[in-house]
Amino acid sequence: MSTTSIPDPSTRYRRTAQRGINSEMISWMFMRASGLLLVILVFGHLFVNLWLGQGVQAIDFAFVGGKWSSPFWQVWDLLMLWLGLIHGGNGVRTIINDYARSDRLRLVLKGLLYFAVIVTIILGTLVIFTFDACPAGAEPSLLPSFCEG
Repeated sequence: MSTTSIPDPSTRYRRTAQRGINSEMISWMFMRASGLLLVILVFGHLFVNLWLGQGVQAIDFAFVGGKWSSPFWQVWDLLMLWLGLIHGGNGVRTIINDYARSDRLRLVLKGLLYFAVIVTIILGTLVIFTFDACPAGAEPSLLPSFCEG
């Protein structure tokens, strides 16, 4: 019967044994900072849209159109989108690293994850900045009340 010794866990974290950038530490720090910022952004979003507003029944196309006509709310929602997707993607990346057994499977899963996060960030950003609540040539009865004639 073979006996193996478990390495001292404190040796893993000594800076003398490690050279260069510790990407996992940066990832860990990002998760804490982005999580805190996301809590502020999400609760601010809910507070303004649901409590100060007229509740969930008032959220419709016109509400979103009016909100996204302001650069402040575009940036607010963009920060929520970007931070939420990168934070979630980083968490899933950690799960893939922990549970994917083979290097090939890990590579494929992380490639799919990165692709999905990047595509969603690009599409979401385009929607936020190109959204037009008052498109030219649209039926006037279908447009929100704030659109001019």
